[in-house]
Order: sequence, then C-alpha cells, then structure tokens
Amino acid sequence: MKPNCLRTVFLILLASVPAFAQSEDVAQLPAFKDPTPGVNRKIDMPLIDLSDDKDRHCVVAAGTESVYQGHCDTVLLPDGKTMFTAWCLGHAQWIGPIAKSTDAGRTWSKPLNVPDNWKETSNTPALHRLVAPDARARLFCFADGLDWSRQGKPPYPMHQSYSEDEGETWTPMAPNGVEGEVPPKAILTFDNGKRLVMWSDLPGYVVQSESRDGGLTWSPCRRILRVPDRWSQPCVIRSSDGMTHLMLLRENSRRHQSLFSVSRDSAKTWTAPKELPATLTGDRHVAKFCPDGRLVVAFRDVAKSSPTYGHYVAWVGGFEDILASKPGDYRIKLFHNTLRKSSDKPGQGNADCGYSDLEVLPDGTIIATTYLKYAEGPEKHSVINTRFTLAETDALPAGQVRVSSPGQRPQPLWREPSAGGRFPFFLHGALQRRDQTLRSMEQRSDQM
Repeated sequence: MKPNCLRTVFLILLASVPAFAQSEDVAQLPAFKDPTPGVNRKIDMPLIDLSDDKDRHCVVAAGTESVYQGHCDTVLLPDGKTMFTAWCLGHAQWIGPIAKSTDAGRTWSKPLNVPDNWKETSNTPALHRLVAPDARARLFCFADGLDWSRQGKPPYPMHQSYSEDEGETWTPMAPNGVEGEVPPKAILTFDNGKRLVMWSDLPGYVVQSESRDGGLTWSPCRRILRVPDRWSQPCVIRSSDGMTHLMLLRENSRRHQSLFSVSRDSAKTWTAPKELPATLTGDRHVAKFCPDGRLVVAFRDVAKSSPTYGHYVAWVGGFEDILASKPGDYRIKLFHNTLRKSSDKPGQGNADCGYSDLEVLPDGTIIATTYLKYAEGPEKHSVINTRFTLAETDALPAGQVRVSSPGQRPQPLWREPSAGGRFPFFLHGALQRRDQTLRSMEQRSDQM
C-alpha cells in the first residue's frame, strides 16, 4: 500500500476514535457558553460605500455562464508589487488556478502552470510566504481539509505545495500532517523566527499546529478552543508590541455574533471565546495593520442587524478597540453582491461572497481581493480586487457613495479558456462533476 493510502486509512481510523479516548481532555478547553452581556448588537457606526466605484476594481478571473471562479487568497512579496492570487473553481471546490501580478494587482497573468495533482485537491486555498530559521523563504499554497466529495465528512487531511523560486515552479500537493477543515488564513512566527504557528478548525473546535522548519513539516494539530459549530475559520492578529494575540472567529450556528479569544503567552493558552460587536460579525475575517497603526478587517457581513448583510465589507479601527468592545472608526462596503435582491432582509437571502485577503502596499494602499457575483447577468462568480487608502476613506463623509464614470466597468483580464486551451481538465469532466455537486448544494451555497 502506498504511503498516502496508509495515511488516509490512519486518518479515517483516528476520526472514528471517541473524543474521550483521544489524548486531549477537550472538556477542559476554554469554550463559548452563553451570549456575552453588554455586547453591541446594532450597527451604529458610519458606513463608507466604495462598492460602485468601478475605477478601483480589477477583475483577476471573470466568471462565465458555466464557470464559477471561487474562494480566493493572495500573497504580496517583499518588493511590494509582486502578488499572487489563488482560487478554486466551483464553491469551495477544485484548487488549481493561480495567477501573478507584477504591478501590485492592477493586471494579472493567465493561470500559471502547476503540478497536475493540484486539481485533485479542493476547498478554499490559502497562500503564505514563510521564512525558515535558516532565513530561506518559500511560498506555500495550502488546500484540502474538508472535501465535498465526502459530503463534508471526516477525515480532513490538509495538503500543501511550496515554491522555492518565488512562484516560478511549485511542488506537487502533499499531505502535511495537519487535520483541519479549512486551510489556514493565519500563520505567525514566534521565538525569533524559530517557530511557526498555524490555526485551523475542526467541527466544534479551533486547532493549532506548529512548524520548526519553515513550514515544510507540521506537528499534529491540538485542540485549543471549543466553539458552537464548525467553520470557525480563525484569524489571528498580533498587537504592535508583540505581547497580545487576538483571534477573530466565525460563528456558524447563526445563534450568536462572531467570537473572539485572546492569548497573552505567545499563543500557548487562550481565553474562552466571547461575542464580538455586530459591526465585526462576519465570516472568514482577514486583517492587516496599516501604516498609521490602525487595523482593517475584511469579511462577509452576516450581522442580522446590518444593512450590508451578505455583502463584502471592512471594519476600520484600533486593535485595542476590539479588545475593549469599542466601536472603532467606520465600516466600508467594498463590493456589492448582486445575488442579493432588494427585497432581502438582513439575515436572509444569498450571502455567497467574502472569502478574501488584504495586502498593504508600501504607500499604504490596501488591496482587497474576494470572489462574488459581481455583475447582473448570467455570468457566475468572479475573482476581483479593489483598492483604497485610509486617507481617502477618512476624508469621505458617512454615507458617501463614490460612483465611477459611466462605462468604466473593467474588462476581464482573463476568462476560462475554451476547450483545447489551458486547463482543459477544469472545463470537461471536472466541471460536469462540479455542476452535479453544486446542484445538491444550491440551498446551502452561502454556508461556507
């Protein structure tokens, strides 16, 4: 039996072991229990609407009538202008497309050549540039975990590929020893670069894994928090003084607002999760510090009191604002999800957008990249970015809507090629299987 087959068998057996028989005493883990007293459940902060300012937009991969360009992630190289975007085809389905920009996301290449077995992995890709203790930097693409071909059931073996030449060539996807449903959005360094920590999730838990060789190998994940449901999708932010780590969490039971937890001992222990304000309630948070020290946090808005429910938004404020449950400065509507109807009320309707990433350029420009149904018509979801600075949004009054000139909708830089072009795999058997799978997922398409 091949090693990968043996590993799969092992993970299946591990998943069948009762929780009480595993080494972790999960009953003792910090857990969210009850609604948090005093937390703000209303959206009562200013909103800046940039969603219709199409001069800011750039299409990375345009959807077609048959092709759904899905959940995406980005990475910016140290030169401040070279970026990569990876995404999946179908809703959290096949990994494969990855494109490159050499002008900070304004124009994009066609999908790069990658090993054939990338198309055998799925879920929502995550890109990271990780530096080993010997100062060697590599680009990583993480995939898998949850696989819809198993109807979302365990095991959840994570895979990874890496590049040692700044994205020119990539290794085949291979299991990395971590079991987690969703590839990690957050990987941070500790101990002067000697230790990397990633965060992922399993149904009902947040999990954490470590690497001491720059991400080539990872420890088995350990459960660190209990949460009400699956897909907690942790986003971890380090304070400017390095002393505090803040974890933002999706709350997928939809009975509560999004959650947060705090560590003050270099991610060794975490506080019991509490609810975030409605203004930060969303799915798949991503966060970056701006040059002035403020945070921008982007997410799919799922606050049931929000007028931008189901759209792609950002929150702007301070790290300490979140810890103290203060409101922050304002929110920004970044993109409009055209699948939502004018009759949809907050908490209802399609919210299929918002898995994303943020990059901050040396001049302070913020690039937010996501997937969503961008325009009216038969075309499916596209991967697209927008850009702004806090100096711009600070100067706009609350409720401002900046609209671009007529006819300025950006032309797609790349569409799925016709049969016989690049990536024919994605256009034939895989897309047929995808469509069959997506039909069965239609009613829950906004759940992940």
